[in-house]
Amino acid sequence: MQFTAQQISDLINGTIEGDAEVAVSEISKIEEAQHGSITFLSNPKYETYLYSSNASIVIVNEDQLVKQPVQSTLIRVKDAYTALSVLLDAYNQLRFDKKGIEEPSYIHPTAKIGKGVYIAAFSYIGPYVKIGDNCKIYPHSYIGDNVTLGDNCTIHAGVKVYYDCVLGDRVIIHSGAIIGSDGFGFAPQADGTYKKINQIGNVVIGNDVEVGANTTIDRATLGSTKIGNGVKLDNLIQLAHNVEVGENTVIAAQTGISGSAKVAENVVLGGQVGVAGHITIARGTQVQAQSGINRSIVEPDKKWAGTPASNYASQMRIQVTLQKLPLLEKRILELENLINKK
Repeated sequence: MQFTAQQISDLINGTIEGDAEVAVSEISKIEEAQHGSITFLSNPKYETYLYSSNASIVIVNEDQLVKQPVQSTLIRVKDAYTALSVLLDAYNQLRFDKKGIEEPSYIHPTAKIGKGVYIAAFSYIGPYVKIGDNCKIYPHSYIGDNVTLGDNCTIHAGVKVYYDCVLGDRVIIHSGAIIGSDGFGFAPQADGTYKKINQIGNVVIGNDVEVGANTTIDRATLGSTKIGNGVKLDNLIQLAHNVEVGENTVIAAQTGISGSAKVAENVVLGGQVGVAGHITIARGTQVQAQSGINRSIVEPDKKWAGTPASNYASQMRIQVTLQKLPLLEKRILELENLINKK
C-alpha cells in the first residue's frame, strides 16, 4: 500500500518542501532509508543522514535548518517525533484492521460481543464476558468468566485474563501477560506449613493502559488491584495483590511492587525497582533503576535512587565517595603507620 507525501502531510498537519506526489510504501530509520520509504529526523546528532539519505520523504521539525542540498521531499511539522507516532498509529490501524470471528474458537452463548470485533482462532471467551466494540483478540487468548473489556481493546496472542477482571477502553495487553492471577497469600501454620488464602477480588484496569509482554498483575485478596488511566507498564513487571497504580504512571521492565503498595499518579519507576508492601509513593516521584523502596515516599515530585532509596542528589554524592574508598583506605593506613612510629 502506497501513500503520497500530500496524503501523509494532511494526516500529520505538515508543510511539504519538494514533490507532493512522491509515494512511499514503508517506514525506515533515517540511516537505512531507501527510495520508496519515509523516515524522520528529530535528534540533531542524526542530522548528517538528512543529506545522504535515499529516503523519498523525511519528516523534520519546522525549525530544522537545511545546510546542504537534500534529495528527499521534506514534510515540516511542529514535532517530528510526535508526528511519527501519529503516522505509526495510522500504519498499525491499517495493518491490523481485522474483523470477524475465526474458527476454531470458543465463545460461550452468554458472552456479549460488540460491533466490529475480531476474535482469532483458538481463543476462549467464557461465560458472561462482555467485549466492547472494535476489540481485537488474537490467537490462544483466554478471557475468563465475567470479564469486561471496554471498546477498542487489543488482546495479543497468548494473553490470559482471569475471571471477574475489568478492562477499560483502548487497553493494550501484550503477549504472555496474565491479568488476575492469584495474589501471593499464604498463612503460616504452627507446623511450619502454609495455608493458601483464597484471592477472591479482581483487577480493574482504566482507559488507555498498555501492559507489556509477560507482565503479571495479581488479583486482590479482597476488593480490587487497581491500574489507573494512562498507565504504561513495560515487559516482565510484577504487580502484587491489592496494588494501586495512579494515572499516567510509567513503570520500566523487571520492576516488582509488593502487596497493597499504593503508587500515586505521574510516577516514573526505572527498571528493576523493588517496592515493599503496604507503603505509598507520592505523586510525581521518579526512581532510578535498581533502586529499592522500603518505606513510604510522602514528598511529591522528588527523585530517588539507591537501595534503600534516598534523595537522588545525596545518592549521587555517595556513589562518588564510594569510588574514592580505596584511596581513603590507603590514606588511613598511611596515617596509622605514622602514628604508630611516634
